[in-house]
Amino acid sequence: MLPLLPLLSLLAGTQALENGLARTPQMGWNTWNHFGCGISEDLILSTARVIVQKGLKDLGYEYVLIDDCWQAPERDPKTKAPVADPKKFPHGIKHVADEIHKMGLKLGIYSDAGSRTCAGFFGSLDYEEIDAKQYAAWKVDYLKYDNCYNEGRSGTPLISQQRYAAMSKALNATGRPILYSMCNWGEDQPWNWANTIANSWRISGDIHDSFKRFDERCPCTQVLDCKFAGYHCAVTRIIDFAAPLGQKGGSGHWNDLDMLEVGNGGMTYDEYVTHFSMWAILKSPLILGNDLSSMSDETFSIITNEAIISVNKDPQGSAANRIWKKEVAGGDLQLWVGWLTNWDTVVALMNTGEETIKTSVSIADVFTDGSEWSRRAAYYLYDLWKLEDKMDANITMTPRAQSVPRKDGRRYGKFEGVVRGHIENVQVKPHQTRVWKLGVIWGSVDGQEEVAQTKLKRRGARYEL
Repeated sequence: MLPLLPLLSLLAGTQALENGLARTPQMGWNTWNHFGCGISEDLILSTARVIVQKGLKDLGYEYVLIDDCWQAPERDPKTKAPVADPKKFPHGIKHVADEIHKMGLKLGIYSDAGSRTCAGFFGSLDYEEIDAKQYAAWKVDYLKYDNCYNEGRSGTPLISQQRYAAMSKALNATGRPILYSMCNWGEDQPWNWANTIANSWRISGDIHDSFKRFDERCPCTQVLDCKFAGYHCAVTRIIDFAAPLGQKGGSGHWNDLDMLEVGNGGMTYDEYVTHFSMWAILKSPLILGNDLSSMSDETFSIITNEAIISVNKDPQGSAANRIWKKEVAGGDLQLWVGWLTNWDTVVALMNTGEETIKTSVSIADVFTDGSEWSRRAAYYLYDLWKLEDKMDANITMTPRAQSVPRKDGRRYGKFEGVVRGHIENVQVKPHQTRVWKLGVIWGSVDGQEEVAQTKLKRRGARYEL
């Protein structure tokens, strides 16, 4: 008898915007976190070339996103259409889009559902149709749509929904597929209404390149009744905000935890691994925000871990759930579990505390929402942040546990053996997150796990005796 996955994970999808985009969370690179307003045509095109040359495009990083400050001081005085700054973009946005498309990438642009953008340039409020038509004429593929200077058109879900729906309708009316990424900072609880108009929506104030520093500018301690999102939100604060919201995302409509800070220098290696891992398993868009032309090998190793990326891109589209959160010295220890295709399971143990934790992970805890069968079964265990020199000759990794070989021939997703009852001898350093994938051994409830190891045969995407 097959184990029963939680019904909620299978029924999480709801009626959503159907523009055919973002079937899995979008991936790409955005100018804002590192460059702010210091952008140009040359920066955009040179970064696009790096994305291709370094193999990031092949991993799914396909959107090159121009954030705020691309605009001229004012709109076209006759047509009122948006105009690019001629000094920063001397050949215009259409030229940039054409060059980006030649590389097999897609171009994104930024505007604001207000009279002005956050940097003070013209916004799109009440200019939605004009602007959407211009973006389509420029062959833009993505719109990030912010929330500054909204003229008081917020405060209730209905008012905010109407303001953001105006651009959604305008984009759809152009006939060009344009991914619509709402950036209203979680104001008026967009997870309850944005899935019918947008491909993703921000859930919090702007991220800051810090792991858990408290900042009064990000004042809310919980997300469901947050009245002022602010900015300078630490990674752990955003993860706490995301914890109850996974049930609201799904294919074509995602909770957006904000752009990645990996490589910008404000966190340690373990903190950036936690940042990248949790964004991935929570099914957030993975939008890089660093300088790709000068990133370290360490940064590159984090953002190219395809074992982690494959969890984010898993077609089931179910965000991980937090099973428990326990107080430890200087922070907490958290267990997160997510359901994947082929009956695989992703498990993450995050330590926000200040001391190394030595523990074990209970399979009964992992499958709290599962069946008795799933709690009794044995599993192949893969560590998604450990490299192995070559594939084990006797045990083949399931397709979703496998990562592509790196240039040195090594892969992330090391096979760690068979587990039943517990993942034993786990050590989690301060601010570290351990991430594993479990692959069920069919027939193991009857004590056949040893047979499974030696006589395993593959049928389709599932392993059976």
